[in-house]
Amino acid sequence: METQKIYPMTSRERVLAALRRDPVDRTPVCNPTSVATVELMDLVDAPFPDANRKPELMARLAATGYTELGFDTIMPVFTIIQESSALGCKIQWEQKDNWPTVKMREPIWEDVDDVKIPPDYLTHQDTQCVLDAIRILKKEYGDEVAIIGKTMGPWSLGYHCFGVEPFLLLSLDDPGKTKLALDRMKEATVEFGIAQIEAGADALTLPDHATGDLVSGDYYKRYLRDLHIEFVERLPIPLILHICGRTVDRMEYIAQTGMAAFHYDSKNKPAESMEAVANRIALVGNINNPETLFAKEPEDVRQEVLGNLEAEVQLIGPECAIPLQTAIENLKAIPQAVQDWHREQAAMN
Repeated sequence: METQKIYPMTSRERVLAALRRDPVDRTPVCNPTSVATVELMDLVDAPFPDANRKPELMARLAATGYTELGFDTIMPVFTIIQESSALGCKIQWEQKDNWPTVKMREPIWEDVDDVKIPPDYLTHQDTQCVLDAIRILKKEYGDEVAIIGKTMGPWSLGYHCFGVEPFLLLSLDDPGKTKLALDRMKEATVEFGIAQIEAGADALTLPDHATGDLVSGDYYKRYLRDLHIEFVERLPIPLILHICGRTVDRMEYIAQTGMAAFHYDSKNKPAESMEAVANRIALVGNINNPETLFAKEPEDVRQEVLGNLEAEVQLIGPECAIPLQTAIENLKAIPQAVQDWHREQAAMN
């Protein structure tokens, strides 16, 4: 990756260039999921669960990723349940120190014929909140920083709406019915994505949790590769695919999709992941959450950042939505380590 100083870039320019795998003035620090913490909630008086349901609070909390932590992105969608709530799933909203979750033991669909997108899908409180928050952020920050939206993929929606075990059993027992269900659910992904683009999003994270601990790389190829190619065609801004877990076995197929980037987990080493995607897409990641960011020291964070930079990973950030009790100092260590490394590289050249 070319990292010489081209000209001083804004955060937005830097992120979008890296997503195109173009030269950048320095490696951008990117948050494709969530860097919200209880400490940040207290700092700006925007606590969960209200910050997931009220656009002014959602925007205020999201902006701290840029204003307080020094990331090059703002990502206002802290949860994975906004679409599922709008589709009709029951939500456990929890309190400030815990994530809202879908009550997956109470699925809303049992058969593919049940899959329907409600007429108020985009005007439901929990989807509308995201759209309004993006508009607020776009008005406040304009072209200064990259605003990243998020639209859940159909595999994730399948877990939420059918239940994890029933959906996985369906994928084993009836591939045809599974593909039909995915084909119907994908419209929820596209509709929400387009609405976020119209609201002002510069890029979209697309989580689709065909995780390494639940399904194989062959499953990804069978069920999701072609759908992800379709999303690239229908959603005309950079897409950042997010899948947790050990995913090297599907990175070859992911690299064939045309996605701008893959947000990858710390279970995958930077060098092996870069080799797997072979510069066909960018990588974003992969600083460990539960051990390094949550439980270790800034110096440990710095060492993981350096591992990604030395492997020429294009965008650096946490591997997934961070634990809500993560210390601000550990998050600030990510952009600090990136800036220090680039200064050292410049001094050597």
